This record gives sequence, structure tokens and C-alpha cells, in this order.
Amino acid sequence: MIQVEQLSKSYGDRLLFQDVSFSIAEGEKCGLIAANGTGKTTLLRIITGEETPDSGTITTRKDLRIAYLPQRPHLPEGKTILDTCFNPMDKVPHLVGCWREAVEADDSETLEKLLPEMDALGAWDYERRTEEILHKLSVPDLSRSTQSLSGGEQKRIALAGILLSEPDLLILDEPTNHLDLDAIEWLQHYLERSKLMLLMVTHDRYFLESVCDSFLELTPSGVHSYACTFDQYLERRAERLELERTAVQKANNLYRRELEWMLRQPQARGGKQKARKDAFYELKKLTEPPREEKATEIDSQRAYIGNKIFTAHNVSLAYGEKKILQHFSYTFARYDKVGIVGANGVGKTTFLKLLLGEIKPDEGFFEIGETVHFGYFSQQGAKFDPEKRVIEAITDLAEVIRDPHGEGLLSASQLLTRFAFSPERQYTPICKLSGGELRRLYLCTVLLTNPNFLVLDEPTNDLDLLTLGILEEYLREFKGCLIVVSHDRFFMDSLVDHLFVFEGDGVVRDFPGNYTQYREWDNARQAQIQAEQKAQPTQAKANAETTNRKPQQERKAKRSYKEEQEFLQLEKDLPLLEAEIKNLEERMSSGALASDELQKAGAQYQLLSNELDEKTMRWLELSELGN
Repeated sequence: MIQVEQLSKSYGDRLLFQDVSFSIAEGEKCGLIAANGTGKTTLLRIITGEETPDSGTITTRKDLRIAYLPQRPHLPEGKTILDTCFNPMDKVPHLVGCWREAVEADDSETLEKLLPEMDALGAWDYERRTEEILHKLSVPDLSRSTQSLSGGEQKRIALAGILLSEPDLLILDEPTNHLDLDAIEWLQHYLERSKLMLLMVTHDRYFLESVCDSFLELTPSGVHSYACTFDQYLERRAERLELERTAVQKANNLYRRELEWMLRQPQARGGKQKARKDAFYELKKLTEPPREEKATEIDSQRAYIGNKIFTAHNVSLAYGEKKILQHFSYTFARYDKVGIVGANGVGKTTFLKLLLGEIKPDEGFFEIGETVHFGYFSQQGAKFDPEKRVIEAITDLAEVIRDPHGEGLLSASQLLTRFAFSPERQYTPICKLSGGELRRLYLCTVLLTNPNFLVLDEPTNDLDLLTLGILEEYLREFKGCLIVVSHDRFFMDSLVDHLFVFEGDGVVRDFPGNYTQYREWDNARQAQIQAEQKAQPTQAKANAETTNRKPQQERKAKRSYKEEQEFLQLEKDLPLLEAEIKNLEERMSSGALASDELQKAGAQYQLLSNELDEKTMRWLELSELGN
């Protein structure tokens, strides 16, 4: 158990939080929620001992082992992945690490030497867990140096290392960043099964709902605790804010009456009058509304987009033997909203750069309409001058901006206010912004250009939940085309009409539905493949028995009259079904269907596909019989 009491922290004259008190019990999984720039990461660093509070205490049991995954981990230089993931001072983990390295190198001699020690220390359970973690997090060759790793690889290796260290308290700061969707779902299930204590910051709402059983909402004035699911937290938070607003309103009414009394009174002489004056000044404090993040208003300005938008003609791209695209063709329709999914390294970001003209294809070409104006939000973010103030990043682009609600103009300060930058924060040097505030400023500069074709690469990274919700609302109302790469499943489900699924080797599947629908379809497909693989030995045995029969037993059976009529009907039905499916595919990819129509079309598509599969299998069975 960990007990936090009366923590306060400020930087200069800027208060991050004060009087923060909470506890985390054995087995509790707690989500930490707050607006960008209010001190979430600082609080985590204080708990781990990497920073000191201005005041307050943290109490833990003496043998509590804490493991911390920062938002941007820095691995030690000059070490291998093996040394980073497996502590040399911990015998079993280090032994298993050496075993895994020998397995990767196919070093049978080393494996033979390590085998008796693995048996003696009972290290096989740990080895099986190690294999699962390394595989699911796509940890590369253990002998590689940490200096050669990308930021995403460093995050995955740091995560693997802390999971393998088997801590009592796991502290995670945005653990889903840089993970592909399969790895996120695996980590979610892993943490659900785990018995350890967890304190986590993440913007992934499905993750919060599935993993966490309690929540801490950090505000400048303290912390609010909730023992419930994420959906219940949202409801209870709304109730709390309404009660606070009601209390402030009552205090204001009483304050006005007491103010009239104060103005009528001469200088207090009696004890009762002085006590009432003291109570008046205390009441004045209650009339101040609670400090809470304000809803960011991002307005969807309408930029005209013509009928001719964007067409890819037979585009191919490869790097050496690795195929990114193979004969890809697609015509974007008005208001097309497309999500892109696939494993890390399959080429999603490369695909976006192809569309934007930053990379040239090996074959094929793109046609772009004259009215198309791209807005690109990259995963790496913008490079701002760190010494400039926030407001200068906007005025460098435009001094004033057209107000989409009228004919007037917005100043740079007014625009930043709509992006939840308070007047004080607008004059803060950019180097002092949090990661989330930097992303919000970058988003502001992208939308400022009034694009009609948005290309977003991991836009949800480091954004707080409030900004995420407002961004989603903006994109739902956006009158233009949208392509988005995101590991945030909730974000994808709420926005996209269909998916480009990068399956590897240059293959891109256009799936008519959102991410959850795709996963349901893919899980059913994988289950069918596994069932067929299990059935293969039985079928092989049956085939062998058939081969060993006497020649007269091998004579081909003939179709009965009834089967012959069924066969002839199937030959008529199959082309009609194929034509109907093709027509439905064209309708779904046209972009002309409304959301509810697209959902109905997707369901019809699934029914027709299943019917086609069943009738094709029956046709094959009957065709093997003689007529």
C-alpha cells in the first residue's frame, strides 16, 4: 500500500497542485486524470522519488518495489537490449535473458550449457512469461545496442523491462503511445489479469474502462477520488461539478446580502460585528468558482472542396524487399473519413507521406483536385522556437483570423483561448509547455490554415481527455476529407466510416466499418482459420483411408436428380451474389452513404458474403460428384 498526504508543488509563482492526498491499496488499479500542464507527470515523478514536493509526505511499506515507465524513457547508452530488460543482479531474469538471446541466435551449444541451470532454478515459468512479453511488444534482437533504437522501440523495451521486473507498484505514463493496436489489446488484457498495484496516466478510454477500478482527478486545489469504472467516473464528475456550481451560486446570493450590510455599517466596535465581518471575508472566498479546465472551442470553418478530390492510380512503393504498397488505387469521395491500421513498421506513416507528395511512388501516380488544401498533423510534431512565447507561434502565421461564426475577426489571443490557453499561458515561453500543451499548440497551427483535407498521424498522443473530446466533436462536424492513423480505438470508432488495413507485403484491405467492427470480423476469421487447421489432420486421415480402399470403392459417386437441380440453381445464384456484393462495395466506398446507411450496408455485406461462402462450398461439393 502507498499513502500520499498533503502534497504540494509549484514552479516559481506557478502552482501545479496543493493538498493532494490519496492512497492506493494492494491490487488496486488507479487511473490518474487531469488537464494538460496541471502536473500529472510531476506527481508521478514525486512518487517515484525523481522529484521532491514543496510539502507533504509519501508513505510506503519498506519492501515495496516500484517500477516507473515515463512518457519518454531514456535507456542507458552503451548497453544491449538484454542488459536493459534483464537485471544482471537478479539471477533468474538474467539467466532467462541469456537463454532468450541464445534462442534468437540459434546457439545450441550455449542452450545446452544453460539448460541444467534453468532446471535447477525453476526458471521455465518466467521464461514462458518472458517469451510472451517480448513477442507481444515486438522487442527486437536482444544483442542490439540501445543507441540504435528509435523512440518507439525505446518505449516498448522500457515497458518490457518493467513488466519483466515484476514490481509491486507499476506506474505508467501514457503506456499505449508507440504501441500498435494488437500490442495495446494484449497489454490491456495483461494488466486486467495482473494482481499488482497500478497508477496510470493514459488518454485511451477503452483502456481506462477495461483496466482501472478507481480514478484520481488532479486539480490545482487538490485531488478527487472515485472508486468506480471510467463511465461511472464521468457521470459522478459531472454531478460533482454541478454541486460545486450550485454551492458557488448560493454563496454569491449570501455574499450580496452581507456586502450590503458591510457597506451600511460604521467601523466595527462590538465583538459580534467583528465576527460577522470575519465571516464575510471567509464567505467571499466561497464565491470564487472552482478552478477547472474549460471546454476548448475548436470551430470547424468551411473551406470549399470540389467534386474532384484525390485519386490514387495503381500506386506501388517498396524499400528493397519490403513492399509498402502494391498496385493501390482509390478515389476519395467528399467527406470521406478513413482510418489506417496495421502493425508497427508496416508503412502507415510512409503512406501518408506518399499522399502528401513528400515521397514519390515507384509506380503509379496521384491526381489532386484544384480545391484541395491539406492540413498535416505529424507524429513528430512541429518544431517551435523554444524561446518564443506561445502567442508568437500564432502571430508568426497570422495576426488575425476570420471568425467562422460571423464576419468579424479573432485576435491571436482569442484563438488561443479557444484552444484552452489561459491569458497567462499565452505569454509562457514554449520551452516551458508540457508535452500535451505542445501538441495542442501544434493542432491550433494546423487548423488555423483552414484545410479541407486533414491528414492526422497519431493526433491523440499526449492530449488530455477534455481536448480529445472537443477534437472529436470538431472532426465529426468537419466538412472535408479525413485520413487518420491512431492507436486510440475509441477515437477511431467515433470518427471513421471505413478502414485501410495494412496487412503487410503491400496489401491494403478496404474494410467497410470502424475499428471494433473490424476486430470482430478479424477475430471470427482467425477462429475459422484455426478450426480449419485443426480439421486438417482428420481430413488427411480420411483421405488416406479413401486411398487405401479397393478400386471399386473409389468409383466417383453421381449426383442424384435432386442434387443435380440444386447444382444448376447454384450456378445461377453465384454470379448474381457476386454482382450484388460488388455493387454494395462500390456504394460503401463512394462516400455518399450516411452513417446509419453505411452501418446497414456493412451488415448486409456481411450476410451476402457469408451466403456466398456457403453456396460456393456447396457448389464445390456437388461439382466433385459425377452428373
